[in-house]
Amino acid sequence: MTLAGSSLRGVIVATTTPFDATGALDGQSLQRHVDYLIERGATGLAPLGGTGEYPALSAAERREVVRLTCAAARGRVPVIAGVLATGYADALAAGLAARDAGADALMVVTPFYTIAEDDGIAEYFAEYRRAIGLPLVLYEIPRRTNVELKADTIADMARAGSIIGMKYSGSNFQKLMRVAQIVGSEFALLSGEEPFFPAQIALGARGGVLAIANLDPQPWVRMQTLVEQGDLAAALKMHHNYADLISAVYSEMNPVGLKVAMQLSGRIASGKVRLPLKDAKEATAEWLGRALANCGSPSA
Repeated sequence: MTLAGSSLRGVIVATTTPFDATGALDGQSLQRHVDYLIERGATGLAPLGGTGEYPALSAAERREVVRLTCAAARGRVPVIAGVLATGYADALAAGLAARDAGADALMVVTPFYTIAEDDGIAEYFAEYRRAIGLPLVLYEIPRRTNVELKADTIADMARAGSIIGMKYSGSNFQKLMRVAQIVGSEFALLSGEEPFFPAQIALGARGGVLAIANLDPQPWVRMQTLVEQGDLAAALKMHHNYADLISAVYSEMNPVGLKVAMQLSGRIASGKVRLPLKDAKEATAEWLGRALANCGSPSA
């Protein structure tokens, strides 16, 4: 599909990568999960972010995750593959592999470790877009990368055609509002923060790339609808019902808690993660069980 920023909105799920009990990629679980997410209202799929354990997968496994996701999606929703490489050559190789495996777009993290100025990062994305031939969604997550672009730089990148949207995993509401004001109607500004999702929709985000929606996209679709209908109070009341679950899911490094919650909910058979992550602590699993029960069955 030809993807434009104007077509990206709603709940795009940052998908997990299911492993079996031995730690191997569980392709059948992944494809069943894709069907479930689309049936429950997901408007897009974003494999291979941090939630998908990009750093723990081999290059061949990343390609296979994208291939399986695209095969299961069958063009019903766009597949936006994550690229979390630190530098240009590795990012390009990963992006080309995802493109060849069928991805509709790429969600590319700001280059990190070597911290650059805004103009260098803007040129990086411009060159990457020319080389890759796919639409790009900027992925900004300052708490992981120590990189945060100015709002005007993001708008310049959008005008230059380097990016069609942005996943913002941060809490600078003033910046988010500024981006929403200046990027134009064709740009897909997307929340990457479950704790702030209704507020960020109210401030101009058109949807979100959400990890917790692996459990069920539908409540998050409903929250966005309520905000857009002008009923922020109802959206916040609904969101408050999920506050304890959000805290439990993120009490350990993502996706440790999320995979346990998915296992408890019957979404996947194994909550296995790969080193350096380890299985969830017993207390975390117990907390997740209580939180799931208190907010209702996510697969109901």
